[in-house]
Amino acid sequence: MSQDIVREKVIDALQGALLRARRKGQLKAEPLPAVTLDLPKRPEWGDLASTVAMSLASSEQRSPQDVAQIILENLDQREAIFDRVEIVRPGFLNMTVKRDLWLEVLLEIEEQGEAYGRTDVGKGRRVLVEYVSANPTGPLHVGHGRGAAVGQAIANLLTEAGYDVVREYYINDAGRQMKLLGASVYARYQELNGRTVAFPEGGYRGSYIETVAAQVRDRVGATLLNGPTEQAEQRCRELAYQELLELIRQDLRSFGIEFNSWFSEASLLSSGSVEKTLEELRKRDLLFEQDRALWFRSSAFGDEKDRVVRKQDGEYTYLASDITYHRDKLLRGYDLLIDVWGADHHGYIPRMEAVVQAYGHPKDRLRVVLVQMVNLMRGGKRIEMSKRAGEFITMREVMDEVGVDAAKFFFLMRRSDTHLDFDLELAKQQSAENPVYYVQYAHARIASLFRVAHERGIPAPKPSETDLGLLTHPDEFSVIRKLSSYPSVIQASAAALEPHRLTFYLQELAVLLHTFYYKHRIMPPAAEVDAPDAERFVTDTGAPVARYSEPVTPGLTAARLALMREVQRVIRNGLRILGISAPDRM
Repeated sequence: MSQDIVREKVIDALQGALLRARRKGQLKAEPLPAVTLDLPKRPEWGDLASTVAMSLASSEQRSPQDVAQIILENLDQREAIFDRVEIVRPGFLNMTVKRDLWLEVLLEIEEQGEAYGRTDVGKGRRVLVEYVSANPTGPLHVGHGRGAAVGQAIANLLTEAGYDVVREYYINDAGRQMKLLGASVYARYQELNGRTVAFPEGGYRGSYIETVAAQVRDRVGATLLNGPTEQAEQRCRELAYQELLELIRQDLRSFGIEFNSWFSEASLLSSGSVEKTLEELRKRDLLFEQDRALWFRSSAFGDEKDRVVRKQDGEYTYLASDITYHRDKLLRGYDLLIDVWGADHHGYIPRMEAVVQAYGHPKDRLRVVLVQMVNLMRGGKRIEMSKRAGEFITMREVMDEVGVDAAKFFFLMRRSDTHLDFDLELAKQQSAENPVYYVQYAHARIASLFRVAHERGIPAPKPSETDLGLLTHPDEFSVIRKLSSYPSVIQASAAALEPHRLTFYLQELAVLLHTFYYKHRIMPPAAEVDAPDAERFVTDTGAPVARYSEPVTPGLTAARLALMREVQRVIRNGLRILGISAPDRM
């Protein structure tokens, strides 16, 4: 499993120094604090910095500088790992790592290949990630698209972190919304057959209902007009459900989203699982009757109040099905349950945490990721949608307009629990202002370099096949340092369930790549690749960057091409986790 090998060696060296100091009686702390590393704000301050001395100062009753000096004196690998270690007030340890250690990063990426970034943090623990789970009452809208992208990326990140991940879609195919679907389709079906009818209150008014009604008419003709309304609505519900669920499946497949399991809410009711679950809770004295309704004692587990699971008329609430569904998840033996929900379900979290605790598990066995709304923009102006008419922008429409890759990247660019402004025109731009194009172009630019090298007969070796010691420029090491942090980014993104961290990382790596490409020659001057547009991609800040005129030896070309190869690998690995392609041509 790959690691941030530089950080690991530095942390090991500092931990070793702490242990030696304690054995000598110079430090007394028990246990010793964990060593963490930060990036100094200015490059002249070194590659890495640690505040471990400051965290020990109080318990040791010494100044942070004195503690830092003790640590420094006990570094037994100082010459092997560090070029410089400095103590900076009030007690920072600023460290400059030897070049040879940084160069090992390229060899590590070469060796690991597609596995670079994978860890065994999860140790094979089983995780169920449930996402999208839209009601099969209409096509997926743009908000569902964001949930799909977030869920897929989280599942992929957890897989990279060593978890055994199962992806599941919960089909909400029971209850009032399904009855409304049947009534809405039947109303449009009657209209298509020449009847004038009142549209059901609260019914689904989108144009897709007319499309589904037409499909029903094509299948059954006018046979539903003469029977009982209830039976006709039920038949419309069944046929509409089949059509809309298949539409959802098709849209998700087109979006590159696959599930291991599709779980039906209706199956919980038909199998008697809901009744069995409630009986279990009743035996545990976690249900009570009040006002002819049945209540779950969720307040006993931190919820603000108790919740109804069966209404006065005997109909089960959605909570009854959700309790049963999560009980089923727990019985399947998953170590962690992750639910990706729309932000409007925020108040539902304590209820489901109560359910998990009611079955004897800690509430953190369940983790909920909230996905906020998407504001679609066009050229900086918000696109308004009509709730009255039941019209909304579908995930399919966004895919068709901007492409799957752009849609996913934009959905993942920000924390999922914050509102997202998605500008359709920006997502289609082939420029540095478009973040997904910027990242993908970095990958394609390197591919272009290799094509030109091949055409010119210039070797493009792997890091193990060339003299990496010829890489001496600070810009080269800026790129390598960024490559070295990739495993840490994957681990942190997986732990926090925050895929946007990876999009940030890829954009930062792309900035370094494009800037390096512009400033430095990689091959001799006969055909510098894409030179006319090189400056357009230098930086996302617009800051001026000087271009160097420097001689390039065959050895330096080989070393820089080896560096480019591993940059390309990391970009490709990161895009794969996000479910986005890494094109060789753009």
